[in-house]
Amino acid sequence: MSVQGVFNTRVMESSNMWAATSFVHISAFAASMTLWFFSGREALFSVFEVSEKFYLLGGVIGAFITYTVIKGISDLGPANATMLILLAQLAVSYLIEVLGLFGTESTSFEWMKLIGVALMVSGIMVFCRSGA
Repeated sequence: MSVQGVFNTRVMESSNMWAATSFVHISAFAASMTLWFFSGREALFSVFEVSEKFYLLGGVIGAFITYTVIKGISDLGPANATMLILLAQLAVSYLIEVLGLFGTESTSFEWMKLIGVALMVSGIMVFCRSGA
């Protein structure tokens, strides 16, 4: 993710945000289709058989994620942006797990995991302050 984010940010610097995001997803589409072609070619359109159609919005979410990674890296630098992105991913993933959202099995809340997130926040603060 870190390398891809830096690459995407460099592409954005020579064009603009949405051109870079579009190129990232077009090239990902081309790579995915090539791999699909050489890996057995199961039913391509079976993705539309997903039970909840809103799950098909993953690509839209991917465009937003690409945008935020590029913006974060260009504004904060690779290390700071990656730390914040990982923290956000962990917090949202745990919330999804605890609440049992999107068809995941619900788990019970654990204070130790919240303490782990707090330690991550503390580590980010130490990391950011050490460079100042």
